[in-house]
Amino acid sequence: MAETSEAPTVRAAVGDSEFDRDTAVTEREPGVYDADLSAGWTIVNAVNGGYLLAVVGRALGQALPHPDPFTISAHYLTASDPGPAVVRTQTVRTGRGLSTGQASLVQFEADGREVERLRVLASYGDLGTLPDDVRTSAKPPELPPVEQCFGADDAPAEQRAVPGSSAIADRLWLKLDPATLGWALGAPSGKGEMRGWFGLADGRDADPLSLLLAVDALPPTAFEMGLKGWVPTIELTVHVRARPAPGPLRVALTTRNLAGGYLEEDAEVWDSADRLVAQSRQLARVRLT
Repeated sequence: MAETSEAPTVRAAVGDSEFDRDTAVTEREPGVYDADLSAGWTIVNAVNGGYLLAVVGRALGQALPHPDPFTISAHYLTASDPGPAVVRTQTVRTGRGLSTGQASLVQFEADGREVERLRVLASYGDLGTLPDDVRTSAKPPELPPVEQCFGADDAPAEQRAVPGSSAIADRLWLKLDPATLGWALGAPSGKGEMRGWFGLADGRDADPLSLLLAVDALPPTAFEMGLKGWVPTIELTVHVRARPAPGPLRVALTTRNLAGGYLEEDAEVWDSADRLVAQSRQLARVRLT
């Protein structure tokens, strides 16, 4: 089992944290939910894709008869802005063990024009009913102890002062493996890897919904491949495999193929009990110049 130190002090419980408040949705009518996208989950003024998926995931969890996302896929159509949004859900199928739904998150321009931001298809079930049999060749990422890893507070002051870039970092407890931080020192490894310890800054334990954020919360692997700038997500699919045990998570990202200005980014999320609790793959666009 993983041993950690300097984990965030628990100041908030599941259901009573900033993450819960900022992903909250209010039912306007059956299947339609109002949301308020918080500026606190932006990076360089763009709302984080994992946070957006958690907002839509919460709405689907209220609309469907099963509580937990098993698999959820999102296509990001346009960049989202902080502020009011509407999530429209539709139940596609309801079964004994799984229910499937789809959802769209929309916002409105100043002239009243509706713009769809992302569209989601998901299957929900109950993770608590799954058998505990595990047969796997997957292994947790090997990370240095927390005290040997680095977070946003360890960066030089001039790097922390980029407008809009630190909002989400203030809400995360993130300690990155030094072996994947060459980009921060001007010497990227070129390996397309990123690894680190992950939690929420207020110490709230992870749950299935926050795993949707965890897979998209580390710096992009493109940085360690020598690329800079925004790496917008085109499509993101997350598989939630188990309810995570209390304690910090370990997240590992890898990219094997960058071609034509697009790359895939695979994520694994491991809990403090050495269980693989979430996996994801996303397609993202990069700027090559």
